[in-house]
Amino acid sequence: MRYFQIIILLVICTFSVNAQHKFEGKIDYSIWQNNVYLSVIEDYRTLHGINNEQIISKVKTDSLGFFKFIGNQLEPTHKFYQLHVDNCNTDDLNENHFMGHCKESKDILFIAKQTDSIQFPLSFDAQMFCDINSNNPTNTAIFKIDALIEDMIFSYSEYNSKASRKLNNKKWFKTLQDFGKSLNEPLAELYVYSFLSDRSKPFHNYYLEDLKSNDYYNTLLNRLETSYPDSNYTKQYKTELTMDQFSIEDSKQSFNYNLLLIGLLLASIGLNFWFYFTSKKRLKENKTEAKAQLTKQEQNVLDLILEENSNKAIAEQLFVSLSTVKSHINNIYKKLNVSSREELKHLFNK
Repeated sequence: MRYFQIIILLVICTFSVNAQHKFEGKIDYSIWQNNVYLSVIEDYRTLHGINNEQIISKVKTDSLGFFKFIGNQLEPTHKFYQLHVDNCNTDDLNENHFMGHCKESKDILFIAKQTDSIQFPLSFDAQMFCDINSNNPTNTAIFKIDALIEDMIFSYSEYNSKASRKLNNKKWFKTLQDFGKSLNEPLAELYVYSFLSDRSKPFHNYYLEDLKSNDYYNTLLNRLETSYPDSNYTKQYKTELTMDQFSIEDSKQSFNYNLLLIGLLLASIGLNFWFYFTSKKRLKENKTEAKAQLTKQEQNVLDLILEENSNKAIAEQLFVSLSTVKSHINNIYKKLNVSSREELKHLFNK
């Protein structure tokens, strides 16, 4: 019975130890303060920057700069975490840390869960937070993506022109997306997505265009819902994706509506021109038909009336008497169904 109790106790102790996380490393104590902070990132749009509202634990280094976080307060499933150090004035901690206001800081982002053990060693040139040692490949996913982004930034700097940037944007958009997928971790893909879909990045337009035809984003949602059904990350991504897809559909409808309005406007303009020229042609034909009813001398009198000549002036120009002019005018009035010079002018000048 006693041996049985000992075995049970060992199992419990073993389970308790395995349920703990352990993050340890070393910082350059000669440069940085000896406080090391551990934060959990609940919103993947705030993965970068220092925010004291996200800090969940703080430890002090020993005299050599070594630090260690041990406990069991982390989530059992993977989440985004951040380690950082800074040289902020501790008297103004809240003011300096809040929303990343501390300028003198260094951090590293990683993915972990409650049972992970990770080492953050100094590199060969005494640079900290430049590497991760872990048996869990998920822990190092963000580090690998950031390394690829560094390669991307270098390729952009080789030749900086509009044509070069356009080619690089297209190439690196797909490269980063495919690399995130190859890591077999939806949170790593989410990290890539947050980078490519960021409105402040040059990839945002490519993302919106890609979203129109690429089913990748829906399959990523399925992977997140399968692996992290209750995660805030999944809910946030689903909301963003739905809004972006709706925005694209709405822009399509707006575009089609605008095309319809432009089409109607052009048709209206075309009809107005057609009516104008048709009316002008009809008026010319009517004038020709009206004049055809008149004799040659009556047409001469009509032309002089339209030129604002008086009866006396018309008689002098045609070498006829004033009574003859009046007789021609009366015949014109009868044939054209008008009763005055004003009506006559209106008929031919409108």
